[in-house]
Amino acid sequence: MVPGTPYDSARVDALLAERGATARPDGVRVWRLKHGDVEVGELREGGQVVATELRVPLSDKMDLVREVVEEGATLAQAAELRLVDPQLGRQLSASDSGAVADQFLRTARYAGEMMGLSEAVAASYAPPPEGISSGAKVVMGIGAFLIGLYFLVDLLLSGLGG
Repeated sequence: MVPGTPYDSARVDALLAERGATARPDGVRVWRLKHGDVEVGELREGGQVVATELRVPLSDKMDLVREVVEEGATLAQAAELRLVDPQLGRQLSASDSGAVADQFLRTARYAGEMMGLSEAVAASYAPPPEGISSGAKVVMGIGAFLIGLYFLVDLLLSGLGG
């Protein structure tokens, strides 16, 4: 919690082991939660471990993201550490799960639409918006203006001709 103090990854590793995190044959640890699996890695700077990283696969399933934030906040509190989201650029608590899920969904949609990542494609297909789109409203407005102009010109021409 105190900036500048060395990071104690052993304490986090022990808490993760208590919560059922296991190592795969490739060395990556997996933390099984109710809504899915989270990969647990180490963030290194200059060869030293400075943080534990929780990775959620890109998808449109927000339940896992919310659960990771809530469980991660509980884990961080037990380890007397901070849970930080680098995309939001701030420290998180369990109540921040909605904001993290919203940002995660935006990232997953971008990855699905722009980068074609297969695991994120489902998130890029948002349901169509309710009601009439703004483009359709503009076209209908122009049409109504032209019809009104036609009747006005017709009225003026019939007044001149009679």
